[in-house]
Amino acid sequence: MELSISSRLLTTSFSSNAAAAAAIALLKFKPRVHHRHTSIPLLPLQHSLSPLTLKQMNNNNSQSTLSCSSLPQSNSSPAPISPSTASGRIGEVARVTKETNVWVKINLDGTGVANSTTSIPFLDHMLDQLASHGLFDVHVKASGDIHIDDHHTNEDVALALGTALLQSLGDRRGINRFGDFSAPLDEALVHVSLDLSGRPHLSYDLNIPTARVGTYDTQLVEHFFQSLVNTSGMTLHIRQLAGKNSHHIIEATFKAFARALRQAIEYDPRRLGTIPSSKGVLSRS
Repeated sequence: MELSISSRLLTTSFSSNAAAAAAIALLKFKPRVHHRHTSIPLLPLQHSLSPLTLKQMNNNNSQSTLSCSSLPQSNSSPAPISPSTASGRIGEVARVTKETNVWVKINLDGTGVANSTTSIPFLDHMLDQLASHGLFDVHVKASGDIHIDDHHTNEDVALALGTALLQSLGDRRGINRFGDFSAPLDEALVHVSLDLSGRPHLSYDLNIPTARVGTYDTQLVEHFFQSLVNTSGMTLHIRQLAGKNSHHIIEATFKAFARALRQAIEYDPRRLGTIPSSKGVLSRS
C-alpha cells in the first residue's frame, strides 16, 4: 500500500521545513502489509438489518408463490374418475293407460327416502323396504282400477320402476353388475342373486302359504318381479330357504332384493370406469 500526497497539499499544509521533511519521509515510507485471513463472525440477519428492511423482505417473500407448473410432475396416469354422482343416477317414468296412471322416480345414489302412494298399502310397505335397504330414493304415485283388483296397478308400478331403473343405470359403466344377498326375517330366509346383464330373466321359488296378506294377493309378488325384470333387463333369481309366515317371506324377499341390487349398482374402483362385460356392452338386446 502506498500513500500519495500532492506537492500542493504539502506546501499549504506544512509551513516549517521540519514539517516538510517529515512529509517527504512519509512519502518514501512503504509499510509492509501482512496478508492474513481473518475470520469475522457473521451476525444474525435480524441484527444487521433495520426493521424496515426486514419488513420489506417479508412482504416480498409473502408475495412469492410456487405455481403448480414448477412442481415435479408425475408420469403416472391420472386417477380414474367414476361417473358423476353429484346429482345422482336418476330415472323418472310416467306410464298412463286406460287402467292406471303411474309416476315413478328413483335415485340410485340416494339416502333411502321412501315416498310411495299406490293405493295398495302392502305394496307401499314393500317399496319402503326397497328404498330403506337399498339406500335408493324411491318416489311412486299411482292410481288405478283397484275397484276390480290390484293386478293392473301392481303390474304397472313394477313396469315403470323397471324402466326408471334402466334409465338410471345408463350404459352400466364401472358398476359391479352382480349382486347376491340372503335376508332373514325371523323364521323366514330368502336368497336373491341378480345380474344387471341386459337380459331379462326371472327364476322364482317362493312358497307363500296363504293367498293374501291383508288385502294383497300373494300371487302378485311373482308378477311384480316378472314385470320389473322385463323392463329393466335384469337376470333375477329368488329362492326361499326357510319360512312359514307369508308376510315375513315376502318382506324378506324385498329386503334381499334391495341389498343385492345395491351391491350390483355400486361402483367397482378396480374396473376404472369400464363396462363390466367381456363384450364391452350391456344392453337389453
